[in-house]
This record gives sequence, C-alpha cells and structure tokens, in this order.
Amino acid sequence: MSKSSRHVPTSSNSSQQNNPVSHVSVLLDEAVDALALKPDGIYVDATFGRGGHSRKILEKLGPQGRLIALDRDLDAVKAAASIQDSRFQIVHSHFAALKEVLADLGISKVDGVLLDLGISSPQIDVGERGFSFRFEGPLDMRMDQSRGQTAAEFLANTSEQQLREVIKDYGEERFAKQIARAVIAARTGGNAITTTRQLAQIVAGAVPKTEPGQDPATRTFQALRIFLNQELEELSLVLPQCMDVLAPEGRLAVISFHSLEDRIVKRFIRSEQDRDDLPANFPVRAKDLPQPRLMAIGRAIKPSAAETARNPRARSAVLRVAMRTYEA
Repeated sequence: MSKSSRHVPTSSNSSQQNNPVSHVSVLLDEAVDALALKPDGIYVDATFGRGGHSRKILEKLGPQGRLIALDRDLDAVKAAASIQDSRFQIVHSHFAALKEVLADLGISKVDGVLLDLGISSPQIDVGERGFSFRFEGPLDMRMDQSRGQTAAEFLANTSEQQLREVIKDYGEERFAKQIARAVIAARTGGNAITTTRQLAQIVAGAVPKTEPGQDPATRTFQALRIFLNQELEELSLVLPQCMDVLAPEGRLAVISFHSLEDRIVKRFIRSEQDRDDLPANFPVRAKDLPQPRLMAIGRAIKPSAAETARNPRARSAVLRVAMRTYEA
C-alpha cells in the first residue's frame, strides 16, 4: 500500500442500513444513471463524502459487482464504516492517486468513475473544520487534517502578493488587492488571524457591500480552501488517469460546483474528443489521425428546480458525462 492511501476494509453483509447522514448528494439519480451500471462491473466513487452516491451504486450492483471509494477526509472514511458490504472498499486517499490506489488493489480497469467535486455539507457545517465563516472555529480548511498547512498557518506566512493572487485566481474576487492588504495589515499589527470570524470581519471591512445576499467573505474563503487543498491541481491530475483506468465503454461522470472546476472538465473532454484541429487544407485528415479516446454523452446536466428548492447548495452544480472509446 502506498503512503498516499490507506485501505479500510468493511465487513460482509447487505448494503441496506440506516444512514444518519446530513449531507444531501447533489444530482444523485442523474450521476448514478450516467454511469450506465453493469451488475458485475467495477466502479470508483472517487469522492465518497458521506456515501450518498456509493449507497445508490451498491443498490444497483449485482452480487459480483465491486465499488472502490476514495476520500482524503478522515471523517468521511470513518462514516464509510457504516456500509457493511463485501462489495465495498474505502481508501483514505486524495483522488489524484487514483491509478496508484487501484494498482495497490490489483485493479487495472474499471467500468466507471464518479467525481463529486468541491466540499460536502458536513465539512461546511462543522465549525471546527474552519471552512465556513458562518461558524466560529479555527482557521483550518484542510480536507485531509492529517497533513498540510492550515489556513491560519498560510495567512501567517504568506506575502501580500501571493495572497492577492490566490484570492483573485481561486476566488475570482475583484477586490483581492484590498483584501490582501487588509489581511497583511491586521497580521502586521500583531493580531494573529486564527479563527474564521476574525478573517470574515477583516474581509468585510475591506470589501464594499455591493452584492446583496452574498457574504463579502464568500469568495475569499472559497479561494483559500481551493488553494490549500490543491483542488484544481488534483482535478487536472486525475482526469488523464481516468482515461488510463477506464475500460472500453466505461463512463466518467463529474459533478462540479463552480466555473473553475467545470472549465477544466469541459476542456479535458473536448480535448480528448476533438482530435482533428488541423487546417482545412492540411494533407492529413481526421480519419488518418488517432481517433478520440473519449466521447461526450449528452449535454451538461443541471439540477432541477425542485432539487434546488430542496437543497439550495445544488444550484451551481453541473454534471458532465463521457464514455471511454475503444481507441488506445
């Protein structure tokens, strides 16, 4: 087993059990249907969360089917212990180690990979995790609390220029310059920024209140979380690995929650599907080139009005689906 992952076995029994989980999986039916499950197939839920998608997949798999779940959040791994099913395995790992994890388990090909990106409700709603400005808590923000620097540690050591770039690039915040300056000024004044509300108050004082309904700290907290957990880098690393592990006709389903994620997924699928970008008068044509390794399935899927009404956090979700072709 690699240092980047840890296999946690589950006992054999039925997958039917009580599920006292507060997290509501977004696009649950749509994402699982998109995998076009084979009863005896092997599938990967690369972002277990609290297991909504995994449980749904297990309901549809036959006795010979298999589901491997990954999550870098130890709380999520602990929650997976409630799934008592011999067809299920949970691995403590970031999903950028997908190929390595599967190789450790003796698996070379799978029939589908599901990625539900972003942050889960339990992570947001537990103040001690430090993800949300709605609760007072330590500025942690690490999805994997067993390693890496906390948000407080980053703010204590970063430069104003780096902080400005992080807030601008990962939060798409137009007031990044003012926020970075205010944070550094507060830190320089001897006030260590160690709690969520401390940071939220600093940001609120630096940002003009021009957007009713959205807290001024929203984009800054998003930026720090994405940066610290290397979420976009992880996504860019895992997508090519999905190509390597998917069997022919295997499905890739990705749920993203903001434009930065969706842009990466959209461009990746397009790059694998559209192989003929040659000039019209070029002597070699598409039929002579390597054929696409991936085929987009349908258009992007968004939550229904009914789902958004039930779960407002679903409003920005986008599901993209693609199928692995027979091409090498």
